[in-house]
Amino acid sequence: MPVGKVRFFDAEKGFGFLTKDGGGDVYVRSNALPAGVTALKPGQKVEFDVIEGRRGEQAWSLRLVEAPPSLAKAHRKSPEQMAIIVEDLIKMLDGIGNTYRRGKRPDGKTGGKVATVLRAVADELEL
Repeated sequence: MPVGKVRFFDAEKGFGFLTKDGGGDVYVRSNALPAGVTALKPGQKVEFDVIEGRRGEQAWSLRLVEAPPSLAKAHRKSPEQMAIIVEDLIKMLDGIGNTYRRGKRPDGKTGGKVATVLRAVADELEL
């Protein structure tokens, strides 16, 4: 069973190419991906069966050997940066809480900013 790495994969178009460890490229379609996998990342190591297609070798029954490297983890904010962001978020949430206490809803601009910061903090926490 050949082993290789993902050279390119376009999830929107549903195809890409793998590079075999011994050399040579293999075409891969999204229907060869394991259940629950919708995309492959460049450099991700995979195992696959090969069948002969109309235009050459084609990967079939692909299996992930290792998870793709996380670019998000490589660009994580430092604890000092996160402390500042969390403190600012607390101030923003306190302001929204006061708005609710007065029987009003925050305007769309303020609510949107808070939502954006909350999502960013959540992304950092999930890593």
